[in-house]
Amino acid sequence: MFQKLLQPSEFARLLACTACSAILALAVSDCQLTWSDITGSLGESGEINHSADPRRDLETYQERYRANPKDAEAALQYGKALRATGQKSQAVAVMEQATIANPASKALLAGYGRALADNGNFQQAFDVLGQAHTPDKPDWRILSAQGAVLDQLGRFEEARQYYSSALKIVPDEPAVLSNLGLSYVLSKDLPQAEETMRRAYGHAAADPRVRANLALVVGLRGNMAEAEKIAKADLPPAEAAANVTQLKMLLIKRAGSAHAEIDKMPVAAAGRTD
Repeated sequence: MFQKLLQPSEFARLLACTACSAILALAVSDCQLTWSDITGSLGESGEINHSADPRRDLETYQERYRANPKDAEAALQYGKALRATGQKSQAVAVMEQATIANPASKALLAGYGRALADNGNFQQAFDVLGQAHTPDKPDWRILSAQGAVLDQLGRFEEARQYYSSALKIVPDEPAVLSNLGLSYVLSKDLPQAEETMRRAYGHAAADPRVRANLALVVGLRGNMAEAEKIAKADLPPAEAAANVTQLKMLLIKRAGSAHAEIDKMPVAAAGRTD
């Protein structure tokens, strides 16, 4: 009954699934483009600024936070700096205490939810994020973040309802479309993922993570030449070369993982019935 091994299209789907095992949070943070984190983003609230030096922020806001743990802004920025420097569990602890001290702060609840998601506490993150806005005043960034968390829980159809709600507020927002595209990657629908990512990439406001996500999807579909072209478009030569190298490393790593999964399969599981 089991007559043939995985066909190329089937291998691509398996590769996509394996690649997505590393996906967390739409990055769960507003980070610089890093190819270990080509995931989309939970997205920070618009009022929170990016920083080129999170370690300096860590020192600055750590002092402010320790001087007054009830300072909501200090706690928010300290938590963000902890996340940016990889101290995820510490960020959760800081944000948890901050929300206890400031229970009415929606911004702190949003930060706490993001910290939880970043730390892999997806169900708790979803519950907390739901408290960070209200039905009469929905925040599209949080709706998108909730969708990303649901994707991590494998609840893809529910996740897309949240993305849809976000897109009703901000039509064609590239950050939301990118997350939606990754949702399709996670459910192994690569054609739909690529179509959605291209919509995101075509938007004037698309950031570098969208480029990275599209390059990943195109690469997963087997078009490495175009994936490289996307990864290095409009960049200085050194940065373009670095992006292409990192893209290749990621795809090779994921392909190796996919082969490992195939090698673990029983003979029957590697084939299919007609």
